[in-house]
Amino acid sequence: MQLIKKIQNFAFQNKLWEKGSKIVLGVSGGPDSVCLLDILYKLSKKYDFKLHIIHVNYNLRGRDSEKDEKFVRELGKKYGIATSCYSPSKKEYQGNLENNLRNIRYDYFEKIRKELGFNLIAVAHNQDDQAETVLMRIIRGTGLQGLAAMRAKNEPASTREDDRSSTRGGKIIRPLLDISRREILDYLKREKLKYRIDKSNASTKFQRNKIRHGLLPYLEKNFNPNIKKTLSEWSKVVADDYAFIEKSAEKLRKDFNKNKKFVFSADYFNGLCPAMQRQLLRIMHKNLKFECPAFVARVREANNLDLENKQIEEIIKVIKSTKSKDQKAKIGGLNILKKNGIVFLRIMNF
Repeated sequence: MQLIKKIQNFAFQNKLWEKGSKIVLGVSGGPDSVCLLDILYKLSKKYDFKLHIIHVNYNLRGRDSEKDEKFVRELGKKYGIATSCYSPSKKEYQGNLENNLRNIRYDYFEKIRKELGFNLIAVAHNQDDQAETVLMRIIRGTGLQGLAAMRAKNEPASTREDDRSSTRGGKIIRPLLDISRREILDYLKREKLKYRIDKSNASTKFQRNKIRHGLLPYLEKNFNPNIKKTLSEWSKVVADDYAFIEKSAEKLRKDFNKNKKFVFSADYFNGLCPAMQRQLLRIMHKNLKFECPAFVARVREANNLDLENKQIEEIIKVIKSTKSKDQKAKIGGLNILKKNGIVFLRIMNF
């Protein structure tokens, strides 16, 4: 079928899997994940996949949550695929709910992947999701890293903000990322596949839903009828540009990392191009923060593991300062000290 062929080509271009891959598949019961399950099941005969279904029941929608879990279990029986379900405790929902739900989900996916000895985690993000993510990050204020949004496959040691743990780098694949929601619904209708509808997706309580039901339709009607595709394709270009900057900055990191501490000349730093300066600060922040579990635990629920653009600019301002006296600042969980032309970066104590 045309859609399956399109997904196979996308997978080949992005090296999503190999023959014999063992894939943990996140299934909510909604249209996107049901489509992904059906397609990967059909492709499993050609690629010799081993699949395992995972479902997270947050118990936030009463009987509907119970019905979702039951539906997913029945899907597992229908396809003959083993299924694992998980219901988090209420105490795990403290803080930013939307961010916590995502963290809980991915942590459980990774836990099961390791227990089974599988090598990949497949999630059903599509082209529409990508467009929504790009707009969310533009509104929040982000740089190239954020505009690159979601990747077809997370790279090892990635600093992407959707990669909560470096242990998941290179293992999360998104086979539907180049597929629109309309194509997914058409496929489900054509194949006569049933799916569940999460009524909370219609609520404007979450920012993503406001963008999905308000901003994107407005942009489609008044500016660009293909805005979702445009944003998604633009994100791919930005991702390539960002990957080049990321790799180049990693090569320079040894000049700034002395005995596992970041101490460097302000003049050397100021002589670099702005893009390299920003990326080096992201790399330094990433390396320092994972040396401090308390710091990660504190900022994770706020979905603020990475430096924001304005914080990066504040740090650069301190480094570029021409004042003769010592410069001190606390920004983004970092202690910054500039003394006699030398910059010292440390993680804050929590």
